[in-house]
Amino acid sequence: MQRIEDPADPRVADYTSLTDVALRRLREPEQGLYLAESEKVIRRALAAGHRPRSFLMAPRWLDDLADVVADAERDGVPVFVGEPSVLQALTGFHLHRGAIAAMHRPDLPTVQDVVRGARRVAVLEDVVDHTNVGAMFRSAAALGVDAVLVTPQCADPLYRRSVRVSMGTVFQVPWTRIDPWPEGMQTLRDDGFTVASFALSASAVPLDELAAAPPDRLALVLGTEGHGLAESTVAASDLVVRIPMVGGVDSLNVAAASAVAFWALRP
Repeated sequence: MQRIEDPADPRVADYTSLTDVALRRLREPEQGLYLAESEKVIRRALAAGHRPRSFLMAPRWLDDLADVVADAERDGVPVFVGEPSVLQALTGFHLHRGAIAAMHRPDLPTVQDVVRGARRVAVLEDVVDHTNVGAMFRSAAALGVDAVLVTPQCADPLYRRSVRVSMGTVFQVPWTRIDPWPEGMQTLRDDGFTVASFALSASAVPLDELAAAPPDRLALVLGTEGHGLAESTVAASDLVVRIPMVGGVDSLNVAAASAVAFWALRP
């Protein structure tokens, strides 16, 4: 264990300016790291086989994470310990969950490896809000989605906020990037998937109609906040689906819509 008393200590550069979204977005993938915040998320990352490169925590968490600390010391992984005021100055926010870890990013698997054996796959097209991405992963884990694919412009599932909102389920649900898109739909079809895109379209079938007799293997495509799916995606899909609405509302937030769709179409 190594004490940290200066927020500018270069040993903890991985953890600086966590509130600067633009900086973190550039730094984390570039340096091959992501950040796991809170005891539960750290434990889920470790259980998934991800390798830590350091830990940062307040003294009171040394007992709750005693086994993690012991493993880190055995493996030569630094454990940095600082008072809450130092950690707040270092990270830019109150680390009320007490512990955070810098983790090595795992290599992403191929699309074929991720969808092998899957019956339900979610495709997140250009969902740019990290909170929505994390919420969609949490719903996927809870509601029987076997894998998640994210398009090239989708927000990073391993960004700190995505990981935190997902409660660590980004480590539980197999995922990778599908690129190029929407051309990658053909890869899904070659593996026997029917591609169903969620969009407001005159040709869209109600969700309950699809749920009454769903294909065995189904890829559910959900679009970015605001304008939803690209027209080219909708046109290339095998079918278009809508969630019936009342009360003068035409659509739901994408994270809420995904939960409804995953539940209705659970295998």
